[in-house]
Amino acid sequence: MQSLPVLAATNLEQMSLGELMNINVIGASKYEQKQQQAAAAVSIITRKDIRTYGWRTLNQALASLPGIHPTYDYQYEYLGTRGFGLPGDFNTRVLITVNGNRINDATYDQGPTGRDFPLDIDLIERIEFIPGPGSAVYGQNAMLGVVNIVTRKGADIKGAELSASYQTAEIMPQERVTLGKQFDNGTDALISFSGLQSRGANHFFEFGDSGISGFAHRMDGENVKQLFARASHGPLSFDFIYGNRRKDDPTGMFFSDPLVAGQFQRDQRLNTQIQYNDNFANNTLNVLGRAFLGQYRYDNPMIYGGDRTLSTGPSDWHGVELRLLSTALTDHKLMAGFEYQNNTSIKQTFQNFSSPDENITIKSTVMRIGVYLQDEWRITDTLSATVGLRYDHNHWIGSRLSPRGALIWQATPKATFKALYGRAHRSPNSYERDYGDNISQVANPGLHSESVDTAELVADYLAQPTLNLRANVYAWDMYHLIALGIDPLSGLSQYQQNSKKVVARGAELSLDKTWDWGARLRGSFGIQNAEQQNSHLPNSPYYLGKLNFSLPIPLITGLRAGSELQYYGKRKTLDGSNTDSYVLANLNLVTNVPQVKGLEASLSIYNLFNENYLHPAADTNWQNTFWQPGRTVRFRLDYRF
Repeated sequence: MQSLPVLAATNLEQMSLGELMNINVIGASKYEQKQQQAAAAVSIITRKDIRTYGWRTLNQALASLPGIHPTYDYQYEYLGTRGFGLPGDFNTRVLITVNGNRINDATYDQGPTGRDFPLDIDLIERIEFIPGPGSAVYGQNAMLGVVNIVTRKGADIKGAELSASYQTAEIMPQERVTLGKQFDNGTDALISFSGLQSRGANHFFEFGDSGISGFAHRMDGENVKQLFARASHGPLSFDFIYGNRRKDDPTGMFFSDPLVAGQFQRDQRLNTQIQYNDNFANNTLNVLGRAFLGQYRYDNPMIYGGDRTLSTGPSDWHGVELRLLSTALTDHKLMAGFEYQNNTSIKQTFQNFSSPDENITIKSTVMRIGVYLQDEWRITDTLSATVGLRYDHNHWIGSRLSPRGALIWQATPKATFKALYGRAHRSPNSYERDYGDNISQVANPGLHSESVDTAELVADYLAQPTLNLRANVYAWDMYHLIALGIDPLSGLSQYQQNSKKVVARGAELSLDKTWDWGARLRGSFGIQNAEQQNSHLPNSPYYLGKLNFSLPIPLITGLRAGSELQYYGKRKTLDGSNTDSYVLANLNLVTNVPQVKGLEASLSIYNLFNENYLHPAADTNWQNTFWQPGRTVRFRLDYRF
């Protein structure tokens, strides 16, 4: 097996399947470990995968994995995980991190996965998806999964990259300029600027009880600006992420006036951290310390009855984390950590320019502290156990404990079996707890935390050096679900604690096969059933099927094709009806241009067969379902020098 430094420097684009299986992951336990030893059924998406399939957002990349079903409402892309994807939920139960730094904001706890995700997807070296509870090491939000993004370095760029693309239907140009280098003194630096401008397509919408319907003409536009900077020298590293995304609203979200221009949602995110990571005591003690800072700005101008309004939700936070990892005790990896995050300013406002007496301003703060311990114990050469516990406290919910346990058996060099258990929690966010305008919503400061208990069995079998098979079954129970309901006193919407638990059971089969001549097949099929009071959850398909196939085209040197087929079963909507099941096909062709050194061209066709399909809407929408975008073509050029 390669040593960690050598493995980290390996170009992921040149790895075989066996080497990909040996990539060390960080997101499962906050330190590097082999996938076979991680206490989770980890999936990895590499930069090569992103290039091969032409994915445009983090959500699209994750949608290729088992147990994931995306939802789009013409404002945000949402991530359904193992049967749970309530309409209107802001991805609050999945934690998104970039190089270990939390991206979920402090106002809504939203985990961004669409174009509101502040990092250009082309700057991702790999995506680690860790399904199941992660609160034993991460605390808040890591209930149904953790997505950890590892970014590219200056050494990966070795100069400059220019990228430009044009996409039909939305009339969307997109650009990126990236500079990066590793200097002779060991300093590694990267800086990148990205932009996207979209006119958007014209869509026909019906607006429910209003009786209004019609085409939203030029009301689907989008504008995105992103900046990413990263530098490292020795044990020190620094990264800075900024994203500014404005998305026009053609749907009349929050029951605003239908088919009226000038309504949009803007998300601005700033996340930065400085990190120290070094080894001591003859490499038996690893010390990681980091200080981080985040800002989120949200603006939502809407029109009600002709009156202009503005809703905002800015928040600021900072914190520190210290993590110690010791291998001094034979056959043990002992981890201890402390994390502090102070959400110093959470502010929610509503302003009616015609009726100032309706204006409100809600301010709140909350400080979170967490202490975690974990032991990865190698009992024998083939048997290991992981035991962890985290204590979290904030004054909204008091104290919470999140335990974790795993037993991992390397039965043969080819077969690995894992038995996993974990508990995770989520505190109500400020929007759920504090927002109340007494016009559309009532606050509920008495909300306490949700929790989920999960058990899972995983079997990995490397049948051949070029073929890996995985089977897993899982069961999770969620308690005290926070969901939008009706306040019995006022009759207005209110986030409430549901006393009836949510129960989910599922199974997934997946395979990963490569061929010596350069082709690769990755597929999965899942069955999942998530219920509450014997009623199937809305926006929760029973069946999921994924197939990704890539191969070189022999007639043209350097040309590679990546094709996707995704099957999604029917989904229940909020009015009790079901959407139809559908199959979505995408195709991407990418090649180096031999006449120009460093030039790469790609042609992508999304929704290849122009499938007509629906996603369920939320109870904050006029609509019950949304027709999804039809066939779209993108042409792209990348130049590296």
